[in-house]
Amino acid sequence: MASLADIQLKQAYHKPEDDIAGAFYLPCMAAAHAYDRAVGYFSSAIYALAWPSLREFVENQGRIRLICSPVLSDDDVNAMAVGYSARDDDAQGTLIKEEFRRLLATPGTVKPAKVLASLVALNVIDIRVAWVGDVAGGKPKRLFHDKLGIFEDVAGNAVAFKGSMNETWPGLALDGNLESVDVYLSWAGERELARVADEQAYFVRLWDNQFPGVTTIPLPEVARDALVTAADPEHWRELVEEICIEIQTATRWSPEARPNGRAPRAHQVAALDAWETRGRRGIFEHATGSGKTFTALCAIKDSFARNEVVLVLVPSDLLLRQWATELRTTFDSLGIRLLLCGGGHSDWKEDGRLRAWTRTGSGAPRLVLATMQTASSIGFLAACRGGPHLFLVADEVHRLGAPQSRRVFELDTGPRLGLSATPVRSGDPAGTAAIFEYFDGVVPPPFTLVDAIRAGTLTPYAYNVRRVCLDAEEQEDWNRLSKEIRKQMARSIGAKTSEADLELRLKMLLIRRARIVKNARQKVEAAVTTVTSAYKRGQHWIVYCDDQVQLAAVRDALRSAGCADIFEYHTAMTGDPRRTLDLFEAQGGIVVSIRCLDEGVDIPAVSHALILASSKNPREFIQRRGRVLRKSPAKSISHVYDVLVTPLFDPDEPPALAILEGELARAIEFGTHAINPGCITDLQRLAIEHGLDWTRLLNSGIEDDENDKEPHE
Repeated sequence: MASLADIQLKQAYHKPEDDIAGAFYLPCMAAAHAYDRAVGYFSSAIYALAWPSLREFVENQGRIRLICSPVLSDDDVNAMAVGYSARDDDAQGTLIKEEFRRLLATPGTVKPAKVLASLVALNVIDIRVAWVGDVAGGKPKRLFHDKLGIFEDVAGNAVAFKGSMNETWPGLALDGNLESVDVYLSWAGERELARVADEQAYFVRLWDNQFPGVTTIPLPEVARDALVTAADPEHWRELVEEICIEIQTATRWSPEARPNGRAPRAHQVAALDAWETRGRRGIFEHATGSGKTFTALCAIKDSFARNEVVLVLVPSDLLLRQWATELRTTFDSLGIRLLLCGGGHSDWKEDGRLRAWTRTGSGAPRLVLATMQTASSIGFLAACRGGPHLFLVADEVHRLGAPQSRRVFELDTGPRLGLSATPVRSGDPAGTAAIFEYFDGVVPPPFTLVDAIRAGTLTPYAYNVRRVCLDAEEQEDWNRLSKEIRKQMARSIGAKTSEADLELRLKMLLIRRARIVKNARQKVEAAVTTVTSAYKRGQHWIVYCDDQVQLAAVRDALRSAGCADIFEYHTAMTGDPRRTLDLFEAQGGIVVSIRCLDEGVDIPAVSHALILASSKNPREFIQRRGRVLRKSPAKSISHVYDVLVTPLFDPDEPPALAILEGELARAIEFGTHAINPGCITDLQRLAIEHGLDWTRLLNSGIEDDENDKEPHE
């Protein structure tokens, strides 16, 4: 058996320069017979095991002691308004049991969860729960979140390490996503020996519940019973072997050739494997924020290895710039040749450049990155060389269903990959059918919002709904337009006017009435009340408005209420939009926005969203909530505040319901998956009162393609 002292170890390891897994973590695990680890949250315990070395560690009679935090943070508790008693072992045990059930229900974590359970049942692993601070009102003051690990071998040699860890690890990386560690060796002189001894003594005091200000308890019986019940002690080795194979598969799909390069997560590997089995055609229907772009990069790297030419289509100038940066960063070592088309880039038109770029042949990888507006132009389609060598990737693929964009489907290509959280186009069955036919449908299974939260790729969220009414003047206008709508509908019976004219007049009336709800004055008051009561300096908030008028009103009202750090982000803004977002991301504040943060803008630090905008398209709502659920080390939970206007109306009048039913249905659906599902009880009651089947209305709405116009060529 190897000794820890035989391993050549550095004083510190830093990704991506160092292979932390291969050079440090795995060799130490294989040589050790004891491993003490503070792992953060319980769910991260499944990633504390060095999988390729685990069997060797257990065969060496190794034992592991894990200290984890309670399942819920203070923010979680406050958001749910459901506390747990730090002194009540059963209460905490129940929460851990439910967390464990979620791990078992998630494809990417079921196998490591069973391994953890098996090793607990075999007494290889012992777990204790810790929190920091005084206990008040049955809630912990703050979480235990130390970052410490200690390996020890049979000869008494010990290695202590401390460093940055992402405790909500998104996938099975070989090194557990350790970003950097400082290492201390017991045989490397008196000073290091003293440091290791200090860390060992500290861990023992924590474990024995003897450290001041920290409470540590054994894993509650109700949680341990759940683990033992799910254990498979006779087959855990086979599960470890399967996990190692899955890790190797993820490495095969990785787009980065360098050591310690990013590897896809379990759901991304499963999607790529299924797509490949289907002949490398299909649509990834994956939740916003779940890593669709990175999944596509994995497929692109594989395409380069096949000497194919890649064509990536995006719906906006902003996404063109973001994709260009991502492609250059990821594939720079391959010497990628990148041709930009659209968004102010017109070089592709000169000297047959696009035609030459899309020809078959070997050499440096070639990729064409174009906006959908440019790619659907007659000149682009005529100049692009189609054929089985051309790999087409379409980001936000639902945009290709717009009438003008569908011309892209004239392109003859080989592999095809579409990306979208919502590939079905609301109110546009023809556009949806065209997309699905060209890309050969969705690659099953979809990766939903619920899947993403369970897998740890999106944050859990609290949902808060505020209902506001129209003021007297607005309600009067509403009633007047409703009366005109009824008259117009009555005139349509037996009228000689063409059906198209009647539909146009009715549509215009409905639009005018919808604007009353969109611009309801109480929305501004609700925004000020919400922000002033909940916002804290340093937080990152987005406030979604309907139009410039509402944005200005909200901005001015917030400033009058004493709110600082207000940013604007919209198409008509002055200054540099990117610099605005960079400043916002760096220092925090409140961004007041119109639509343009819906698609493609990635600000993971955003923790709060306030939705004032009424939308006829469910996609906008889905994208807005996705913005705030993106993972960030600085947040463990997200908050969504939704302002719904409920005008007074005759429930027997179908057109009146149309203004409410779509948003109501989506609010109920979103609230159902929140950590505080009781928030939508009133909304469900309202739907029942008016006879609305909200499940049927989830995807109701109208697709909005007004952004499919390109300002620059």
